[in-house]
Amino acid sequence: MELRRWQKKIVDDFPTILASYKRFILKAPTGAGKTVLAREIIDRFYENKKVLVLCHRLVLLDQLEGALSEGRRVRTLAVSDKGKAFTDYDILLSTSMRAREVVADAITKADLIIVDEAHRVSPNGKGYKRIIDKFRDDSKEGAHFLGLTASPERRTGDQRDQLNLAFDAIIDCADINDLINEGILVKPRYRPHFVHDLNLDDIDVSSGEYPVARLTDEIIKSSMLDYATRSYLEERDRTNGRPISAWFCPDIVVAEVTVRRLQEIGINADIITAGTPLKKRRQILTDHDTGAIEALVSVGVLTEGWDNPDCNIIVHMRPTLSKVLWGQSVGRGLRSSAGKKECVVIDVSSNWTTFGPVENLKWLLWSPPRSFVQFQNRFNWIGQQQDDEEEPETYLLCKNEIGKGRPCSHIYKKGEHEGDACPICGTYAAIDVYKEQRLDLSINDNKLHRIFFTRVPEIYQELNVRVWESLGNSAWRKANGNEKAYLVFCMAFDKSTTDSAGSETEYWETTLKTEAEIRRELIDNDRTVEKQLEFELSWLADGLDTRKQVGTLVANYGVCLVAPALSELPHSECEIKYQRAVKITERIVTLGCSDKDDLPYFVA
Repeated sequence: MELRRWQKKIVDDFPTILASYKRFILKAPTGAGKTVLAREIIDRFYENKKVLVLCHRLVLLDQLEGALSEGRRVRTLAVSDKGKAFTDYDILLSTSMRAREVVADAITKADLIIVDEAHRVSPNGKGYKRIIDKFRDDSKEGAHFLGLTASPERRTGDQRDQLNLAFDAIIDCADINDLINEGILVKPRYRPHFVHDLNLDDIDVSSGEYPVARLTDEIIKSSMLDYATRSYLEERDRTNGRPISAWFCPDIVVAEVTVRRLQEIGINADIITAGTPLKKRRQILTDHDTGAIEALVSVGVLTEGWDNPDCNIIVHMRPTLSKVLWGQSVGRGLRSSAGKKECVVIDVSSNWTTFGPVENLKWLLWSPPRSFVQFQNRFNWIGQQQDDEEEPETYLLCKNEIGKGRPCSHIYKKGEHEGDACPICGTYAAIDVYKEQRLDLSINDNKLHRIFFTRVPEIYQELNVRVWESLGNSAWRKANGNEKAYLVFCMAFDKSTTDSAGSETEYWETTLKTEAEIRRELIDNDRTVEKQLEFELSWLADGLDTRKQVGTLVANYGVCLVAPALSELPHSECEIKYQRAVKITERIVTLGCSDKDDLPYFVA
C-alpha cells in the first residue's frame, strides 16, 4: 500500500524520533491511517525484532490482527496463555488485562511496545500501571514505548493519572485540515441547536463527567430528540447520495427511545451497545455498511475501533465534559469515500458550542484538577471566540418559533449570511449569544492575556517602584489564597525562560525546572500555598484590574516583579514567559506547595 504524505514524513523522521524520545505518542486524526503507519514502522525498523502491541478492547484486537498478520509471525494472546513470550513469533497482540505473566515477560524482551488508542493509558490504573512500571524498570536497553491516538489527553484531574507520566512527548503527525485539503478526510459541516429545555445546571459533576442516570432523565424530559429527528429529516434530503448515519447516546434508555422514534418516522434503525453479542454486532455493522440499516444508534461502542467511510451524518445526543469523547465521535464520520463531499454533524448536545469544531481541538499531556469545570459552560468555546484579541467572532442564536412553542435554536456565525438571517429557518429573529448568556462575566485565557499586557504597563507607570518592590515579605505574610496565586503567577513570569521549546518534552523540562525553582524559594522563605480544587484565571485578572479580592499591597508588588520584562524584552519573548507562568501557577495552586512536597521533579 502506498503511504500518504504524512506517513512518509513520519517514517523518514522515525530514526530521529527514536533518538530523541523513549516514550512518545504519534497523534493523527481518526481515519488518517495510524494502523498502516504502525505496520510500516514494524516492517521498516523492526524486522526480526520483538514487538508487543497492546489495546484495551477485543474489537481493536481483531482489527490489529487483520492488519498486521500478513507476511509476519504474529500471535494474539489468549486469556489462558502462560509461559514465555515470543517463543515462535515476533509480534504479540494483547489487551492490557490478558495473561499478565506472558505480557510481563514480553515487556522485558520487546524492542518496541505499541499502544493503540493511547489516551486510554492510565498510569494509575489496574491495567497499564504495571505495564508502565515494568517498562521503566525492566525494559531492554534501547526499547521504545509508542502510543497511537487521535486525542492524546486524559479526561481526569487526578495528578497520578496523567499522560505525561506515561509519555514524554506528543509527535503531531497529521492535521485534520491538511487531511481534508488532501482529500483523505471530508470536511465536517456543523448544524448545532441549543436545546432550550435541557437543564444541566443542577447536575453534580464532581466526578468529572455528567452522571449518566441524571443525564438520561434530563434528555428524556427535554425536546432534544425532537430537534435531532427534525434536523435529521431535513439533512438526509440534502445529502449527496444515500444517507448513512451514526447516533451517539449516553445510555441504552435514550438509545432505545431514539431507535423507536426513527422507526416510527420510517428510518431503518438499529442499536448497538457494549452488551450486544459479537455475532449480532458484526451483522449490524455489516448491514450499516451496505445501507440496509440507515441509522446506527450506539452507546459507547462506536467512538473507537469502528470505520464506515460511507457514514455521512453524525447525530450527537450526548452532552459531555470530555473533548476526547466529542472529538472521537465526530471523527468517525470524516473518512472519505466515493461521492462523499462532507459529513453533516447535527449537535443537539451543546458540545460544538462548548468545545468548538473538532478540527481545531488542542491536546495536552497534562490536565489540571477540575479542568472539566470550564466545560459546564455550554457556550465556553463561543465565549472564547468573542474574546479573541485579533479576530473576535460573534455567534447568533435563532429565536424564531418553529412550532409547539419551540424556537429554531440554531447557532450560527454573525456576518456569514445575508441579513444575518438564520440559514436553517431563513428568518432573522436572533440574539447575540455572548450578550444574552452574559459570557463576559467570566475570565478566560483571551481576557486575562489582554488585561495583563495592557494594565501592567499602565499601573507600573504610576508606581513608586523603589517602595513597592521592597514589600515582598509583607505581601506574602498578609496574602490570602487568591493573593498567593497572584504572587506565584508574578514570580513565575519573572523566572520563566524566554526560550521557545522545540518539542513538548523540552517545554515540560524547562517549565517544571522553573516550577521547582519557585517551590524551593517559597519553602526556603517559609511560605506555603494551600492546595485548591480548582484554579481560576479571574484571581490573576483581579490583581491587575478590579482588585476586589487581591489587595493593593499584593497587586502592586506583583506588578513590580513582572513589568520590567515587558519593557525590556521583545513581545514574543514576553508571550513565552506569560504562557509558562499561567501553567506553572495552575500547577502550584492545584497541587499545593509545602515542605511536604514529594513530586517526580521536586522533593522538599
